Amino acid sequence: MGVAHHAVYPVWFELARSELARARGLPYASWEERGYFLVVTEVRCRYLRPARYDELLTVAVKVQELRSRRVVFAYEVRRGEEVLAEGETHHVLVSQHTGRPTAFPPDLAKTLKPDDHC
Repeated sequence: MGVAHHAVYPVWFELARSELARARGLPYASWEERGYFLVVTEVRCRYLRPARYDELLTVAVKVQELRSRRVVFAYEVRRGEEVLAEGETHHVLVSQHTGRPTAFPPDLAKTLKPDDHC
């Protein structure tokens, strides 16, 4: 059909999240090396306009909310200045050792300080 399949948007969100962590100095791989998983508990996407095959798109991400064990990210998929989709993911920090939710260590919490813009 010449448009991006709806299932790729959450993948784009994940890539944007990973790049945000890297840009803020703590790549997600280092979280796992330290014994933490950032588990997705909810995904939402509102499709506004179709992304077409082979277009250059930007996925903007921001930390919308941070709690002791929970974080919410907000996303915009854009073609230039035009917003094609808006989304949100909710996550809980989980200890690899216990499999239970745990509080963000101070350095990870600092990395996830909420921002005002995408």
